[in-house]
Amino acid sequence: MKILLVLLVASALSLFSAGAWSQDDLGPQGPVVKMAPAPVVTVVQGKATTIPLLFRVSSGYHINSNKPKSEFLIPTALKIEATTDIVIGKTTYPDGVDTSFPFDPDEKLNVYTGDFKVEVLVRPLHSVQPGKYVIRGTLKYQACDNAACYPPKQLPVSFDVKIAKAASIPGKNPAQSPHAHQ
Repeated sequence: MKILLVLLVASALSLFSAGAWSQDDLGPQGPVVKMAPAPVVTVVQGKATTIPLLFRVSSGYHINSNKPKSEFLIPTALKIEATTDIVIGKTTYPDGVDTSFPFDPDEKLNVYTGDFKVEVLVRPLHSVQPGKYVIRGTLKYQACDNAACYPPKQLPVSFDVKIAKAASIPGKNPAQSPHAHQ
């Protein structure tokens, strides 16, 4: 009974420590890159806000950075679907790490391993209704291990933004016509 309890506690702790990373490391037949659940960020109408998206590359694998050193390598790229009234601005990628691998020790590749963060600028138009919106997209990447590279994959990405009403400024008149009225 004591052994069973220890195993249950150990299992619970390992699940807890994995926390935001809900999938097991699956390797080239499954997702090599996973996305942590993104926190809901409140964005004010008409104001731009950066949304951080956290990703993890499974242990033993690497993916090309957004700016690989060779034009023949597939860059990691986040594509966000167009939305109506919410403008998606600049996507900021982290710098990759120059790394050499056993298959070509003289050449360094610019890659992501472990955890990395991509930031997306989101700006709701003044006309967007306050509320919660789901933003969707895909992260395209090519995973490799020390022996081989695998076909490119696309990871579905989604995150929520809460749009808040812009505060009105007391004493400020609404926009008026420049023409004199009689």
